[in-house]
Amino acid sequence: MWAKLSKAILQNRILLILFFLIATIFMAYHAKNLKLSYSGAKILPLTDSVFIKYNAFKKTFGEDGSVMVLGVQSADIYKKDNYNKWIKLTDDIQKLKGIKGVLSIGKLFELQKDTVNQKFVVSPIPSEFVKSDSEMDSIKRKIQGMPFYNGLLFNKESNATLMAITFDPKILNSVNRNPILMLLNKYHSELKKHGDKQKALSVTIERIAVTTLIANVTAAIGFGVLYFTGSELLMQFGSVAALNVMFTWLMCLCLIPIIFSYLPMPKGKANTPHVPNFLDKLLEKTDLLVQNKSMLIYVLTFIISLVSFIGIYKININGYVVDDLPKNSQILTDLKFFEKNFEGILPLEISVDTKKKNGILSISTLNKIDKMERMIASYPEFSRSISLNTGLKYASQAFYNGDSAFYRLPTDIEKNFILAYAANSGKGNGNMLTNFVDKDKQTARVSFQMADIGSKRLDAILLELKPRIDSILTPKRFDVQLTGSSIIFSKGTDYLLKHLFESIGLAIILISLLRLAQFKSLGIMFISLLPNIVPLVITAGLMGFFNIPLKPSTILIFTIAFGLASDQTIYFLTRYQQELTLTNYSVTKVVSDTIRETGVSMTHIALILFFGFGIFTASTFGGTVVLGLLLSITLFVALVFNLTLLPALMLWLDKKKTRKFIPAEEAAKNEDLIDH
Repeated sequence: MWAKLSKAILQNRILLILFFLIATIFMAYHAKNLKLSYSGAKILPLTDSVFIKYNAFKKTFGEDGSVMVLGVQSADIYKKDNYNKWIKLTDDIQKLKGIKGVLSIGKLFELQKDTVNQKFVVSPIPSEFVKSDSEMDSIKRKIQGMPFYNGLLFNKESNATLMAITFDPKILNSVNRNPILMLLNKYHSELKKHGDKQKALSVTIERIAVTTLIANVTAAIGFGVLYFTGSELLMQFGSVAALNVMFTWLMCLCLIPIIFSYLPMPKGKANTPHVPNFLDKLLEKTDLLVQNKSMLIYVLTFIISLVSFIGIYKININGYVVDDLPKNSQILTDLKFFEKNFEGILPLEISVDTKKKNGILSISTLNKIDKMERMIASYPEFSRSISLNTGLKYASQAFYNGDSAFYRLPTDIEKNFILAYAANSGKGNGNMLTNFVDKDKQTARVSFQMADIGSKRLDAILLELKPRIDSILTPKRFDVQLTGSSIIFSKGTDYLLKHLFESIGLAIILISLLRLAQFKSLGIMFISLLPNIVPLVITAGLMGFFNIPLKPSTILIFTIAFGLASDQTIYFLTRYQQELTLTNYSVTKVVSDTIRETGVSMTHIALILFFGFGIFTASTFGGTVVLGLLLSITLFVALVFNLTLLPALMLWLDKKKTRKFIPAEEAAKNEDLIDH
């Protein structure tokens, strides 16, 4: 089969070049449709209960994360000239395409009572640019006498204010070098034997195709198992990466020999003796270590693994929304500003379902919701709420002609008048009920802003809030759901962690079955897992010791690293099994030959991967830095164990194994079939 493939590739060179050229142009043409996504990462699957509740909430009340805030802190903001500039900036942003609305102290809305038509009318504050200092003083007193906006748009204590802008809601290059390197090494090795370029290319394709195929399948499995997590983000990443790995194998297998067939033969390659270099000497010492100090390798592996498990115990499972940004990022500085002055800007949403039509308008229910709001707002991580209750408090103040003493929930008698005024205001004048109550007046929305406290702290708070909320709004009468993009992020981190173990387990099973099919030995299947699993344990231990938390940007490392590290194991075992099956050499010599010969390609591949992923450490994005660093370390450690622990285990497994004797003449012919 592989001989026919080799012949077909070399006989159809022009046709294959045209095929890959046309395919590249086709893909490049469609790449123009590639667009950046500005929506939150869809980590949770669409069928997850938390995500379903979040989408149901958005369907009822609208998007929770379509607001951008712009903040300033100055004691001079209420000086006439500065205030007029703030008004102009508000107006200019409002005119931009895609902006639905802008709210700031330069463009506030005041509820006023229209006793003739029995409704509230909305009046802008200010109605135009301020003309005098006395007018400015009057506006300042009016704004700061409106409790509804205090803590939402301005902070009287810190002289901070913000502008809320509402929008209209309308890594794989280094991985792919493995087959290239294997092809080049085999090609040069064949040229040294006989100097026949055509024969060297033919043999290279025939011998390397199956080895690189299996190696790339294992790498593809490392990415592909992410598809089975159910997370849309991981499904897209895993499937695209797996397809990329396999398509690259096909391209390399075809194009590398074709390109070299048109190039002149490298000088000095035919029948030239090999001069040992630094890597050869290092592999020679490694071979001596394996042959003479196997017990030392086992003991060191055990000790290192034991220490790593201690580190694993220390791992912090935590994720922040912006913790991958550099510490000097302006975004982080801005976020700290809003956390300090407004308790943060990340949305936490609560829906309260009374389970009956018009149930939300009961004064007793409103008082219970108000009690819940005050309880949650007492946590320093949360801002004060905005809800139907805050709207009714503001309406109550407006009903009593703007007297801030009446910023409170209306009494049972007042409620009917105030709600009638609010309902008569109509959509054109900003019906207060629209954004915070569903159409049946059965479910109410309560919105908080919160600091970026991390998934660990948020999970603890949510666990603490649940019984406290239930004690106020009993589950028999009320269905209370906590949602919002902040909770989606937190649950996404927990989801990724859970499915990390599932995806690694699936990768181990699939790769193990692949090795069993290839080598037909349960012993090899189980033994070959250790050099791949131990590096993952060491990496996890390093994360614990160096306080690198498990979060979305670090969780993916393990499945990817396992698939890539398995490549090295495949290269070693394939070469080892070839010589063990085709010759009468002792197991000791076969292990030695494999370390010294295949170790060269394995080291080159590992170094390419090491520097390929290592370049990510030059990024300013924390997640990319950690991904590159940990993957580089894991793959380098995997190389060490594949060249020490794996051969030591194979030496132990096969040393006393009875082998079929091969006649000397047949064994001599088989020498040419072994990959060097």
